[in-house]
Amino acid sequence: METLRFQMVGEAFKKKPLDVEAPSERPAQYFGKKVFNREKMYKYLPKDVYQKMIDVMENGARLDRDVADAVAAGMKQWATENGVTHYTHWFQPLTEGTAEKHDSFIEYDSKAAIEQEQDGACSDAGEREQTLTKFKGGMVEEFTGKLLVQQEPDASSFPSGGIRSTFEARGYSAWDPTSPVFIIDDTLCIPTVFISYTGESLDYKAPLLRALHAVNVAATAVCHYFDPNVKKVTSNLGWEQEYFLVDEGLYSARPDLLLTGRTLMGHDSAKNQQMDDHYFGAIPERVAAFMRELEIVALELGIPCKTRHNEVAPNQFELAPIFEETNLAVDHNMLLMSVMKKVARKHGFRVLLHEKPFAGINGSGKHNNWSLSTDNGVLLHSPGKTAEQNLRFATFIVETLMGVYRHNGLLKASIMSATNAHRLGANEAPPAIVSSFLGKQVSELLDHIERADVSDILAMAGKQGLKMDIPEIPELLIDNTDRNRTSPFAFTGNRFEFRAVGSEANCASAMIALNSAVAEALADFKRRVDARIPELEKKLKGTDHSATFHAIIEVLREDIKTCKPIRFDGNGYSDEWVVEAEKRGLDVEKSCPRIFERYLDDSSIQMFESLGVMTRKELEARNEVKWETYTKKIQIEARVLGDLSMNHIIPVATRYQTQLLQNISNMAVVFPIDTADKLSARNKKIIQEIAERTSSIEKGVEELVEARKKANKIDDEHEKAIAYHDTVEPKLDTIRYEIDKLELIVDDSLWPLPKYRELLFIR
Repeated sequence: METLRFQMVGEAFKKKPLDVEAPSERPAQYFGKKVFNREKMYKYLPKDVYQKMIDVMENGARLDRDVADAVAAGMKQWATENGVTHYTHWFQPLTEGTAEKHDSFIEYDSKAAIEQEQDGACSDAGEREQTLTKFKGGMVEEFTGKLLVQQEPDASSFPSGGIRSTFEARGYSAWDPTSPVFIIDDTLCIPTVFISYTGESLDYKAPLLRALHAVNVAATAVCHYFDPNVKKVTSNLGWEQEYFLVDEGLYSARPDLLLTGRTLMGHDSAKNQQMDDHYFGAIPERVAAFMRELEIVALELGIPCKTRHNEVAPNQFELAPIFEETNLAVDHNMLLMSVMKKVARKHGFRVLLHEKPFAGINGSGKHNNWSLSTDNGVLLHSPGKTAEQNLRFATFIVETLMGVYRHNGLLKASIMSATNAHRLGANEAPPAIVSSFLGKQVSELLDHIERADVSDILAMAGKQGLKMDIPEIPELLIDNTDRNRTSPFAFTGNRFEFRAVGSEANCASAMIALNSAVAEALADFKRRVDARIPELEKKLKGTDHSATFHAIIEVLREDIKTCKPIRFDGNGYSDEWVVEAEKRGLDVEKSCPRIFERYLDDSSIQMFESLGVMTRKELEARNEVKWETYTKKIQIEARVLGDLSMNHIIPVATRYQTQLLQNISNMAVVFPIDTADKLSARNKKIIQEIAERTSSIEKGVEELVEARKKANKIDDEHEKAIAYHDTVEPKLDTIRYEIDKLELIVDDSLWPLPKYRELLFIR
């Protein structure tokens, strides 16, 4: 009888690329078609309301109720013209995904009248009576500013880390007007923050918006040393989304993929990625069709898809967009991950976003390319053409490094998870130590500022004014951007690339930590510079400008020396680097639950609270969620592996063992005893190996169950997570080793689970 595995393999080989009907317009014409962007706002809103909304979006102005009502009316008109029947507040709870509750536009007509009365819309009794009699039943489609701005979803089942009791279910979602509303199918999706009844954030967006505000304030203040006309600094993000595609039939035949997102067992294929022939190769036809449709959908949703290609591992691919403002980029990445799963199923695929779905080959990351820019178009991490511009460049490079150095453990915690822990430290991903690679030219610039006397760097040049000895950065810099793949936080020409972020992560986690750390460093830098200027003005008896630059360089020199331990241009994979990093005072912890502890360091709490990003209570709650999530993920993997071991692998191995025993018995009937023994020697060896390995698996599963039971008795989530890491997780690899060895000797026709060669090479 044909096994499910072979049925699915046969079906997968028959599948052909789907025909994708492209829009008649060019991409630039249908870009943002399903987004209530500025173009739609200008068309559907009164001019005064449009101007007020721009002020709200760009300057954080207050959103009045009358403005919200007018915006809601315009949105509803646009939405209904596009066949929309429902609306939802779309938010990002602490589940790593997104959440939505769809409500219809329709309401009883009489209810609308009653609400008008309650809202005080009717001025006197006569008008109120006339209004109430006007509505005589039936239905109306309603969408008001009140519904746009705030909703009250049930918060009881979302992770809160004990921030409120289960019976206190109330939570609020509040519109984020800086991220545009969009349409998915028949639903108007409104990006929102999600907070508890008592005001604490229960999501990623609220603290991200606060962190972005903090870095804007701090960076703008520092920019005024160089250009007093700067009004705003924007944090930019360009993510690179890596993912695997697996045939949906093969996926359904792997319970471990279905329930955990990764293969808990599976021996290497004879060919994996060692030939490097998949990387940037011709995109397989079925995949190309999927990519075409995904890009059409994404562009209509305003996601600026730019790059697509094969990645290193077989059946691994990447999509990257054009840079956007960080909050919008995060929303677009979360939306894309949701959309790509839907489109993939239409094409007979499943998307794997787990950071390490297959052992022995590259996992998937989501490099976060991060930069700061001013409202007048200056990239603050980009070198300039004058000495003053390069001093500004050096300032923002050094203060970024200061933030990363002071909070390197926190940054590692921001990207750590039970899934990303499998990827970090492997040969294709950054090590679990945060360091920064700068490249030769930038390193030489910082070394020059550090070593040269301030008087040599700054000198008065007669009528020419101030002359600075700040070296120019050669144009060659653009070619010196990406030469150390082992650096988790590398400078790449005009930005930093935070490579340690995992494929399925919410980018907001890393961006909250990074922008907060840099905001703190910049604010501290300005405080120290300002403190020195008055004394230097007296000492130098020169212009305020010379005293300011003198103070800037003095503080920069201090900071260059202070943050030097974070700079590392060598091999981040070497054992020597681990020893060296520890000597430098960098965080070298590898245990996921212990890494999360960095959120509760005094320095982390002080930073987040001083910037108004998160309170101690919110941080403690989030860590409770992180520890609980870690435990549950390992717990699920342990249960799935136990089930597969006892109900799939051992029975199949035993069945094959029985066939071999029957073969030996038949040999004894046909051949003389000596000949039969000789001919059956190999089968006897396999029978013994199967017996030993199945016995080891059974023992391993028993030990795994006992370890889980013991860990589950621990009430404290922190200690329970540590127990799962130290005593439960290692047993998964022990059991896997035995199963993978069995896969090599058990009859291929009996093996129940699709193998790596099928999962990775059927396209």
